[in-house]
Amino acid sequence: MAQSFDYESAAASDDGHTETSPLERLAEIAARTAEESGKFANVDAILRIPVTMQVVLGSATIPVANLMKLGRGAVVPLDHRVGEPVDVVVNGRIVARGEVVVVEEDNSRFGVSLTEIVGPLGQGDT
Repeated sequence: MAQSFDYESAAASDDGHTETSPLERLAEIAARTAEESGKFANVDAILRIPVTMQVVLGSATIPVANLMKLGRGAVVPLDHRVGEPVDVVVNGRIVARGEVVVVEEDNSRFGVSLTEIVGPLGQGDT
């Protein structure tokens, strides 16, 4: 039987931490839910499982012939525009949305500022 979870009430009952990121908050909620339900004896082991995270900047569909012509410096227009939210994908599933930002310590690197955590049914939780 699937257990529903109210992310908003869990976020509201947070113990006053305002410095935690949305993903840290999500991990805390998952850990608390697992502990309260008693389904996992060792939540730490689960939280250490590595996952693949991707940020989808956009996509493009082009014929193979055009793909073969691409070379260094070629520009492929994507379906996302500047300023549109990007999807954060973990193990093939969209878990959040965010905005691309320049990392403050190193201006040659980009990061993602999370703006929305996607709920279990694809509903947003801001």
